[in-house]
Amino acid sequence: MPYPPLVLYSEENEYRIHYEQIYCKAPLICFDGISVRFRKEQFKHVFYESVNGGTDNLFSIKRAKRINWIKAALEDPASELFVGWNRRTKCYDHNRRVTVVMGNYVVVIELLKNGFANFITAYVADSVSRRGKPSTIDLIRSAPKWR
Repeated sequence: MPYPPLVLYSEENEYRIHYEQIYCKAPLICFDGISVRFRKEQFKHVFYESVNGGTDNLFSIKRAKRINWIKAALEDPASELFVGWNRRTKCYDHNRRVTVVMGNYVVVIELLKNGFANFITAYVADSVSRRGKPSTIDLIRSAPKWR
């Protein structure tokens, strides 16, 4: 499946408007029928990255220019699907689904009991091992497959 071209705006607010118009007006339906809701408040979480050891957050053009890939990934039946990791409980959480496309682009949703899902985040996963630790994308791919 060809992926949309990168989106290049000159202002952060243009990405915010784009996000709200495409994602926040109505649920997005995944290729397998899961209905995903997006909240306006998620914008900063999705399109900002931590710097300086997590003490500062800056707008990430690397994340923002892939704004249309979120929808494409969730609609892509050829995507790789994995069970998500819950940092708080330190175990796999079968209510979280991690979608991987384009080698290392990740979209995370959380399934709710009412049949809907909430969008959690999307990002380009690190594909380089550091200090003897596996890369982020390797850790994701070592998770159980989503069924």
